[in-house]
This record gives sequence, C-alpha cells and structure tokens, in this order.
Amino acid sequence: MTVKIRTGVQEKTNLAHKLIPNLREWGASLVTLHGRSREQRYTKMADWEYIAECVKVASPMPLFGNGDIFSFEDANRAMASGVSGIMIARGALIKPWIFTEIKEQRHWDISSRERLDILQDYTNYGLEHWGSDTQGVEKTRKFLLEWLSFLCRYIPVGLLERLPQRINERPPYYLGRDPLETLMASQNVDDWVKISEMLLGRVPADFSFLPKHKANSYK
Repeated sequence: MTVKIRTGVQEKTNLAHKLIPNLREWGASLVTLHGRSREQRYTKMADWEYIAECVKVASPMPLFGNGDIFSFEDANRAMASGVSGIMIARGALIKPWIFTEIKEQRHWDISSRERLDILQDYTNYGLEHWGSDTQGVEKTRKFLLEWLSFLCRYIPVGLLERLPQRINERPPYYLGRDPLETLMASQNVDDWVKISEMLLGRVPADFSFLPKHKANSYK
C-alpha cells in the first residue's frame, strides 16, 4: 500500500511529520508528500525544506516528494533533498516530455509539429479505448480539451528569455515561431476546439465546453 498526502489542512500548520510514522506502522510501503497544504492549493511554492525534514521521519520507509517540478533542474534539486523518488503531476500535464528532459538532462526545444504528433497519439489511444463512433470521438475530445487547458501554459524553450520556465509563473501572451505554435499557446477555449477539430473532425452543432480545472495556479 502506498499513500499520498499533503503537508496538512491549513497553510501554517504542518501535520505530515506527525502522520508519517503512523502510516509506516500501519503498513504503508511508501508515502508521497505534496509540499503544500489543502488550504494553500497552488497559490505558493511547494515547501521542499519541509519535505526534506519528513524524509528523516519516514526512514526507513521510502518517501517521494511532489510539487513544482517542471524541468530537469527542478528534478535534480528535488532529489538532492534526500527523497527516494519524485512524483510529477502538473508538470507532466503541461509538458509531458519532461521525463525525456530529466533522463537526458537537457531542455528540449520541441517543435509544434512534434507536439501535435503527441496529441495525435493521444487521440488515437482515446479512439482505441472508447471507440471511433460519435460517442467515442466526443469522449476523446472532452479529455483532449481538458488536457489542452494545461498544455497551453507551456512556453517553447527557444522563446524564453531565461531558462527554465517556472511552473507558478503565468505564461505571457506571445507570438509563436509558426502559426501552429501560436495556436497551441492560446488560452482561448475556441482555439482548443480548433486543435481538437484538426485531430477529431468538426464538433457537433450544439457543442460547448467549459474546462473543469480552473485552479489558481500562479503567483
């Protein structure tokens, strides 16, 4: 059994260090600690100093750290805290090739065409799972659009004034190096729908979409 927890419920009251020894005694094989409280959500940076403290409390049970990992540098700093491993959530939704960057220790200036190929693979998997009839297509589109609400936050490496991009910094509006890159940067739902139509065909006449994940993710 593995368990994932936050630092606590309230922002200034850390409780994880008290709970982790109990989880170990109750038979947990591993605990993942997200370095934020429930109340805090994503309004501030994850507390990796506290995660490092909890590593000592958890020993000999492995403890994984989670929070704000968006580059190979972030991953390296996280591992330096003493954790047994790391978990990546938002970073992988915004930049799914982050695992390649970590493995190869580099920033990947991925092209818009390569990014579209990733979306094409995703839609193919969706159609394979849900079917290629109207219901399957629209189910796949729904999840694709939810994902696009994260993907649009990525800023191409070649356009950054400094490296790396920080996950809690609101991406500015920018003109991409080609029309597709500009389209992928749009935070307009209508543009996400256009991308879905490139991969899944036209939406039904009565189609509407409202993204589910509208959390405050920036400073």
